[in-house]
Amino acid sequence: MIIAMSTLLTYSVIRSNRKTMSLEVRPNGEVVVRAPLRMPKTEIQRFVQSKSSWLKKHLQAAAKRQEELKQEEMLTIEDIRMLTQEAARVIPQRVRYYAPKVGVTFGKITIRNQKTRWGSCSSRGNLNFNCLLMLTPPEVIDSVVVHELCHRKEMNHSARFYEEVYRVFPEYDKWNRWLKENGGRIMARMTGEG
Repeated sequence: MIIAMSTLLTYSVIRSNRKTMSLEVRPNGEVVVRAPLRMPKTEIQRFVQSKSSWLKKHLQAAAKRQEELKQEEMLTIEDIRMLTQEAARVIPQRVRYYAPKVGVTFGKITIRNQKTRWGSCSSRGNLNFNCLLMLTPPEVIDSVVVHELCHRKEMNHSARFYEEVYRVFPEYDKWNRWLKENGGRIMARMTGEG
């Protein structure tokens, strides 16, 4: 990864075996350019400059989101304990409901308070879920449950994996998008404890 400057804009360049360039503004305001391995630096700079109005708009939106995150009320240890108890009651019910629809079994269900993940599935079929899911709509909880259960069939994010997800939960994209748009704000409320 290379860090470059373009008229006071700092951006990272990630080179890979690809044919085109793309631009991404991450939620924290970091700008990333993905470029072909042999693309000249001058060509990358020209590309970034040609996208200046797009970048300005997305950087302003990222700054606004960061400002909103600062204003979110932090969860107390007691809040997290209550969310964990609620998740321990609700999520296993959703897992038991969806497992037969997916056609899989599962191992142990663990509720965690995490700052980065909503759920995970081990190769042994143990499922982990974030207690912060209790701050999302029920459909989001179901989308995460179905996603993790489908990993019991496909331990990857291949086309076959998503075919299975959509078969069981056709509205997956809608609620996954909700989580992408709102999840950072929810996770930012997690305290440093736990």
